[in-house]
Amino acid sequence: MATYLSNIGETSRILSRARRVLVIGCSGSGKTTLARWLSARYDLPFVSMDQAFFWLPGWTSRPREEQRALIAEKTVEPEWIMDGTNPSSFDLRVPRADLVIWVRMPRHLCLWGVMRRWMKWRGQARPEMTEGCPERVSWEFFRYIWTFERRFAPKIASELRRYPVPVLEITSRAQMRRLLDLLAQQP
Repeated sequence: MATYLSNIGETSRILSRARRVLVIGCSGSGKTTLARWLSARYDLPFVSMDQAFFWLPGWTSRPREEQRALIAEKTVEPEWIMDGTNPSSFDLRVPRADLVIWVRMPRHLCLWGVMRRWMKWRGQARPEMTEGCPERVSWEFFRYIWTFERRFAPKIASELRRYPVPVLEITSRAQMRRLLDLLAQQP
């Protein structure tokens, strides 16, 4: 049974000892930025699920069996910060995680984040994306973001409850800033 953390200070103490952290959430929520920051702060390997497991050049999806094999191989490593939601692989990832951070921003902030990202990386692959997968947006992608809380969050919550792992939900930019400020102050 997952333990939902309500205290940012408690989370910062757990993070200082954690060696395997999942950062999940809707596209555009800021999960990659947070995961990269945590990776640099704690000198833990950053793993982008999009790049490492899901996409081949030209936005070709890697076969599901191959994805799962790569995820299983990576999760046995002693240290990582893994950026990506995909509840269908929670059975491989969550039991190995010391902490799950669910970046659960309001959908308007997620849409804004995706648009900012698209403007910055339009026509090229982001650093955390497979080469040959230039940044793109579509109505289908916007719809995914708009309906994420209603359609996907209940499944994520249900799956997380199956595992005895601490979970922090970050639901505002203010909470995110508070966590980052506390972590920056740690020795």
